[in-house]
Amino acid sequence: MTRQYNVLLFDGFSNHCLANMVEPLRAANTLSRQTLYAWRFCSIDGQPVHSSSGLAVTPDGALGDLNGDVLVVMPSYGYLALDTRPTIRTLLSAASKHAQLAGLDTGSWLLACAGLLDDHRATIHWDELSRFEEAFPAVEAVQKRFVIDGNRLTCSGAMAAFDLALALIRRDQGPLLSMEVAHLFMSRGRADQYTLPLKSEDTLVNRALNVMQSNLETPLSITDLARRIGCTQKRIEMRVQDELRTTPQALYRRLRLNLARKLSEETEQSIAEIAGRCGYENASAMTRAFKAEFGQTPTEFRNRA
Repeated sequence: MTRQYNVLLFDGFSNHCLANMVEPLRAANTLSRQTLYAWRFCSIDGQPVHSSSGLAVTPDGALGDLNGDVLVVMPSYGYLALDTRPTIRTLLSAASKHAQLAGLDTGSWLLACAGLLDDHRATIHWDELSRFEEAFPAVEAVQKRFVIDGNRLTCSGAMAAFDLALALIRRDQGPLLSMEVAHLFMSRGRADQYTLPLKSEDTLVNRALNVMQSNLETPLSITDLARRIGCTQKRIEMRVQDELRTTPQALYRRLRLNLARKLSEETEQSIAEIAGRCGYENASAMTRAFKAEFGQTPTEFRNRA
């Protein structure tokens, strides 16, 4: 199912914050080859808004005309002047049309003004945390980069919006896609590097990932991989399952096929050459695995790309 995000923008919103929320969702769609997420931009009255750096955005509509899964409130600068009765009434009405509410940067303030964060943990830009805590005693204010408390989502600024987006992808689609999205943004501008390391929060899993990515052309058995990182096969199987909800074998295959997908899209190497670089004995074996993983053959993927 596609999750619909409606992003409420005000004059003075942060381009950086907006991009850090939407671009990971776009990347999740790109990597999965599915429309997992959709988003629309809106304003209170449907009129154009301008970012803090002057970027003009023509909304897809007025907030009151939209419904969806997640309402993202993003005022950024000048948020205190937005605490008006018409704004709060519109937010309260829109809240009933969305399953989740998110306050990015200073968006938490407007949600709190509407009473929509009462009895929830929440954060805000840390420069405003003390004021936020004093103004809204019914909200448990915490100094975190982002907070997910049930159906309330808040983050502390533009950089934290990226972390929140990754956490939502992890929650919705699993840790592997979230990790791949993070990797995609880290590897931009490095066209000559096709095996930059993915990163996990688990040290042992990270060591396994490093060994896997160093041995894509000549894959190891999981027994040999475990020996290289100094643990038993059972232990690495359990840790990968706990951290990434998959098996080491499936993870290794995914890494090899991700490389195949990248080479298919970004190089003119033959499918046979790509198969060799990704640890497959022949093009047919890789093509079967590629289609099972991505729903199309490498050639079809290359032609569409």
